[in-house]
Amino acid sequence: MKQVLQLLPQSCTKAVGRLLVAGSLCGGVATAPLLTSCNSLFDDAPINQISDETTWTNSMLLDEYVNTWYRNMNHGFNTYVFTMSGFGSMSRYFLPWFGDQITVGRSDWLNGGIGDIQKGNETTITGWAQQQWSNYYTQIQYINTFFENEERIADAVQRTRIEGEAHFFRGYYYYLLLRRFGGSLIIDHVIDPLKNPEKTPRASYQQMVDFIASEADKAAATLPVSHETANVGRVTRGTALMLKAKAYIWAASPQFQNKQKAYLGFTDDQSLSMLQRAKAAYDELFALGAYSLVPIAATTQDGIRDEYRKLFLTKNSPESILEVQHSDDGDYANKFGHRLDRFAVAPSFTGTYCAFTPTQNHVNEYGMRGGAAYDPQNPYANRDYRFYANILYDGATYRGHQLEIRTVDGKKGADLTPYGTSTTAGYTLTGYYMAKFLDESQTIDANDTYASKQNYIIWRLAEAKLDYAEVLFRLGDADGALKQVNDIRQRVHMDALTTLTWDNLMNERRVELAFEETTYWDLYRLGTAMEKCNGSTNPLKKMTITETRGKVTYKEENLDRRAKNNWVFQERDYYHPIPWSEVKYQGIEQNPSWNEV
Repeated sequence: MKQVLQLLPQSCTKAVGRLLVAGSLCGGVATAPLLTSCNSLFDDAPINQISDETTWTNSMLLDEYVNTWYRNMNHGFNTYVFTMSGFGSMSRYFLPWFGDQITVGRSDWLNGGIGDIQKGNETTITGWAQQQWSNYYTQIQYINTFFENEERIADAVQRTRIEGEAHFFRGYYYYLLLRRFGGSLIIDHVIDPLKNPEKTPRASYQQMVDFIASEADKAAATLPVSHETANVGRVTRGTALMLKAKAYIWAASPQFQNKQKAYLGFTDDQSLSMLQRAKAAYDELFALGAYSLVPIAATTQDGIRDEYRKLFLTKNSPESILEVQHSDDGDYANKFGHRLDRFAVAPSFTGTYCAFTPTQNHVNEYGMRGGAAYDPQNPYANRDYRFYANILYDGATYRGHQLEIRTVDGKKGADLTPYGTSTTAGYTLTGYYMAKFLDESQTIDANDTYASKQNYIIWRLAEAKLDYAEVLFRLGDADGALKQVNDIRQRVHMDALTTLTWDNLMNERRVELAFEETTYWDLYRLGTAMEKCNGSTNPLKKMTITETRGKVTYKEENLDRRAKNNWVFQERDYYHPIPWSEVKYQGIEQNPSWNEV
């Protein structure tokens, strides 16, 4: 797949992805199939349009058509940030921003869209939700178009492979809709409102989950367990089974039981049934024998740190179930690189964005090792090994530089000040920088054409095992759950737990999956977002370190304005607003407590 993705310029890939979509939902999805000059590949097509006959009979064009399904997966490394003046090109961003594990340090981002969403601004959230809805249904229309034309594809091998991919991605995009909006509009055929203005009712939670699981099963029946080298990165049977398992564990969560409206959850309690189905799906996944935890051979703190950090820089490792395939050369302007390192790196490494800074809330989630006691005057000693891999703290070494995140005799250290002469540059406001996912070898200079190349991991085996542990625990099998958790802990040489509590299990998820997308969605499905994402109940915290005449003081404090009223999650935010144009056209109910803006 990596080879396929890089065959065409990105502008051509996007254009091919727009082909053949005859119509759209009323919610504002674009339907322009025009394509202007790309290269000689299209010489046999009309000057301003590729015919659908060409697409279905040209294997390369067909793969590019399919690649739009891959490129529109959630991939938070490719981050767009809009300002107060409008949405611009914003389409997706790193979801843990909205949780309590990381925050941002650049003032213009806090004063723009990101800050608006964290403050619960209805207009901003409504606009963002509309873009998500439109994107998901655009991809679903592309997939439905494939199903209506697949018999025209002459290459039987390619047709079979794409059929499996199509079923997976249709289920995947409905899974994204379920998480964001609840019961949505199940559409399994091409809709052209200009020719056939049909209307679709909102589906119930049960219908959504059943549809996603059915699509996953159809995909699993067709897709291979693994691909040859040329197609590494394409979805597999295991990816499909993981999708089914994720849909069931989501639906089993307490937030979606005993709801008044069937599109907000189950009107009774289906948690036991969903848990049993989730267990069966994870059993199927593990039975494939296709994935394994990447072992860590080192036994020293620095060695374990480096090997664990490398796990997230290795593309398509044995642990990977699904990840976004970014360009190997990191070309951001012309291919499919991203800008994670530029966004996250400390100012001392020429960073100006400071987009991902861990909070003290998250640092406190890392326990001690080897029976050591916590020392408030030496807070970074003897912590969970994953702390050193994931977090850059005062005194940590990165790219040969020892970070100075303290004030010494009234003077701020090098890593508490903006880089160069930039007036908008950010620096950590929490006392920490992110290390997980970052590549120490990445060049960061004035040429941002070449940025970062690491893949964005959506699902991996460690997450599946922790999901499974949760399922077993809730089904009453605490011993089975404990084994799964200890597999994760012992991979990083952490002490095995002798017993398992719910809090132990949730903390292990927060540490092992730190900054990964699932930590954000856990707050939704477990119904804890109201507590965890409000400054009044869980203020974001920082570590302030001061050194005066050689004496060092560590002080945990609340973080600026995000500690109180400027970090808000309301009950309505569990279900984002469906575009109002869609509500009116379809004649459906809007999610609770949203107003037309």
